[in-house]
Amino acid sequence: MKRIVLSGMIGIFLFSCGFQQASDSEMSPVAELYKQLKSVGTNGVLYGHQDDLAYGVTWAYEEGRSDTKETAGDYPALFGWELGGIELGHSLNLDSVPFNKMREFVIKGHEMGAVITFSWHPYSAVDTTKSSWDNDARVVKHIIPGGSHHEAFKQQLDRVAAFFSSLKTNEGQQAPFIFRPWHEMDGGWFWWGSKLCTPQEFKTLFRFTVEYLKNEKGLDFLTAYSPDNRFSSEEEYLTWYPGDDIVDVIGMDNYGDFRKGSVKVEAATKKLEIVVSYANKTEKIAAFTESGLNTVTDDKWFTEKLGPSFLNSELASGIAYVMLWRNADSTHFFTSYPGHSSQENFKAFTANGKIWLLEDWNNFKKK
Repeated sequence: MKRIVLSGMIGIFLFSCGFQQASDSEMSPVAELYKQLKSVGTNGVLYGHQDDLAYGVTWAYEEGRSDTKETAGDYPALFGWELGGIELGHSLNLDSVPFNKMREFVIKGHEMGAVITFSWHPYSAVDTTKSSWDNDARVVKHIIPGGSHHEAFKQQLDRVAAFFSSLKTNEGQQAPFIFRPWHEMDGGWFWWGSKLCTPQEFKTLFRFTVEYLKNEKGLDFLTAYSPDNRFSSEEEYLTWYPGDDIVDVIGMDNYGDFRKGSVKVEAATKKLEIVVSYANKTEKIAAFTESGLNTVTDDKWFTEKLGPSFLNSELASGIAYVMLWRNADSTHFFTSYPGHSSQENFKAFTANGKIWLLEDWNNFKKK
């Protein structure tokens, strides 16, 4: 167990997005999650991994397994999951994870004390044969209020809402989570990206998605905003921002600055500083919402590239968490696993007192 040093006071918090000051006994699970993540400050950074409990490079659906645990000695402090396919009523998501199993993993992760976050890569409501990556036609203007396929889109959201509503423990407690829809909108690879909708259309889509799930379906969750790394100022970062009133997590996805052959650690740091600065000004949670180096071709990537991008800056180290993408197989993985040449470097990265795995996170919450 790492020794965790707490800096500053963590007893008083200003809650945004409708969260009111309340005693712990009165606080909702979502408000408590917000308080916990906001309290992290510069004390540490939670390590997260997509699909960590479901499968790894050499295994799938084996109880208790985790590439992170088997490499670093503990589970991630944050688990990421993907909803793509649920909007069409599919039994498996786009990465072939059964939604029934995902529900079990989410509840297990929640009961372990981990943070849960969801991304969503939906099929088009205009043409349901088109995936998120089919960017040859305009979709957004047709699914926002007033659009020709708005009702079809609402039916998709109804399926998302039904799944979220089912995330309950045996005692009936709703598992809190972070929802991160419509990410990387500043790129051109998704049908909701910069090439196929205007910033105003995107903001309308984002706002309607969140307000429909909360106001019409009665759900409670934290919402994350996460552009790709295509910005160099706060103004550019906020181009697609839907508003402080519906966003709780100020995030960034960034693979481009870590790409083999063109690594730009300082550039990544400056962008994270913009993220954290805006989160601090608006009393929100800052996060490095998605990253990784496919097949980890640099054996020292974790301690010499990823870690320094936020740990070497007092401001950037104010992110609450960093999440790496999934370990699908030996040709598509974004973090280390037992036997890989980066294993020892990953151990060194997670052994850093500022990088928190699950036990570190649970110990921090006790304090």
